[in-house]
Amino acid sequence: MTFIKRNRASTIRRAIAAVVLTATGVLPVAAEAQVKVGITLSATGPAASLGIPQKNSVALLPKTIGGKSVEYIVLDDATDPTNAVKNMRKLISEDMVDVVLGSSVTSNSLAMVDVAAELQTPMISMAASAKIVEPVDAKHAWVFKTPQNDALMASAIADHMAAHGIKTVGFIGFSDAYGQGWYAEFSKAAEAKGIKIVANEGFARTDTSVTGQVLKLMSANPEAILIAGAGTPSALPQKALKERGYKGKYYQTHGVANADFLRVCGADCNGTILPAGPILVAAQLPDSNASKAPALTYVKDYEAAYGAGSVATFGAHLYDAGLLLQKAIPEALKTAQPGTPAFRKALRDALEATSNAPATHGVFTMSKTDHAGLDQRGRVMVMIDNNQWVLQK
Repeated sequence: MTFIKRNRASTIRRAIAAVVLTATGVLPVAAEAQVKVGITLSATGPAASLGIPQKNSVALLPKTIGGKSVEYIVLDDATDPTNAVKNMRKLISEDMVDVVLGSSVTSNSLAMVDVAAELQTPMISMAASAKIVEPVDAKHAWVFKTPQNDALMASAIADHMAAHGIKTVGFIGFSDAYGQGWYAEFSKAAEAKGIKIVANEGFARTDTSVTGQVLKLMSANPEAILIAGAGTPSALPQKALKERGYKGKYYQTHGVANADFLRVCGADCNGTILPAGPILVAAQLPDSNASKAPALTYVKDYEAAYGAGSVATFGAHLYDAGLLLQKAIPEALKTAQPGTPAFRKALRDALEATSNAPATHGVFTMSKTDHAGLDQRGRVMVMIDNNQWVLQK
């Protein structure tokens, strides 16, 4: 009985000591030892071809940064915005993470932005829309992203079309935030180059037929068609257009830059032009390209783990988020310890101060007005030739 009383008293004293230390801002050593990174990805659902390589890439992230061990907690949101928000709240409120990476798609990421602001936790998205980070106001102050803005890629497509004499284009995109964002940005880029959009159609990621949309596109007789989708669902309109005999030029967005898309689209996608991050054609880049070294490292490590030809640009977006954290965490540790609001704020500030940081998709320079951070070094033009990605000079 005496031993039980002593043991209980000792436990109570330790608990009181921990409370006192926390209240005074001096955390116990165990609480200081680890950085926690929460990750929510679309590893299942319509965007699984994006989320799976991102989930695979978690194993390639560093286990120690700035002298602190790093724990990665990974959840699947099944390509559902509601699940993404639930995951984010759980990661922050229950798992006490210092930063959240995710999600894989624009709609999920947009739904998470409010939570990042409410709980004042930095978030790095792996989705493309500029709306995720713009404008950098109180709502978006905690949010960053690694994929290229759709505006950056849309202007590359418009430039290529203009250089090849294209004056009319048909547009078909996802009937969600991704497709809508792309239409808005491409419309501006096309107008600036004197290109007229003669048809605008939409389709859902889960559709199994787009016959009606394809017939409307073809009746407008455009010289080229831009398909604004991501992952394997983007093959559906192109295959339907080929089947109906459309002979114009085909363009896709950087949302299709993975091996699964090539597998599903097959020969129907030969000759297609798209903008992509440098990682897609890493071995074809000149040695002077700042992204070549980190891109080749990622390709080597990913394929060593998952097999030759398995690498996808989507996984590299998560890898780039890891590269940003490798720079930001040591800076944040100079002023605060993990597991505290002060550390989350310091980490946000350090991410915003990122300057000239080479990564697989370009060179990042963030600022108080730019939480995407990529310039024209973050894109190359690529053609699909014989089911291979070929860099266009």
